[in-house]
Amino acid sequence: MSKKHLRDFAVARSGDKGNHANIGVIAHSLKDYELLRQELTVERVAEYFVGLGPSRVERFELPKIHAFNFLLYDVLAGGASRSLRFDTQGKLLGTAILDLEL
Repeated sequence: MSKKHLRDFAVARSGDKGNHANIGVIAHSLKDYELLRQELTVERVAEYFVGLGPSRVERFELPKIHAFNFLLYDVLAGGASRSLRFDTQGKLLGTAILDLEL
């Protein structure tokens, strides 16, 4: 059986909120949304991005548009004006999360 990744079920987009990152995940269908409700938990997202050191992760469900919004606190090393990281605005996190195995 081949491995399935988040990109097989959804698209994603991300950006910064100061020192925090926001990742929107939009399922391809209602069926995919229901699967992601079970599989794409706060714990899995926090574990996936553990290297960025999130102090907290929150998940917001948007069922009418089959989407989720994740807020990752304190992952941007100070944010765009202070961080020396390559991705100071968290724009690549949406691309990165699509590689998460489900």
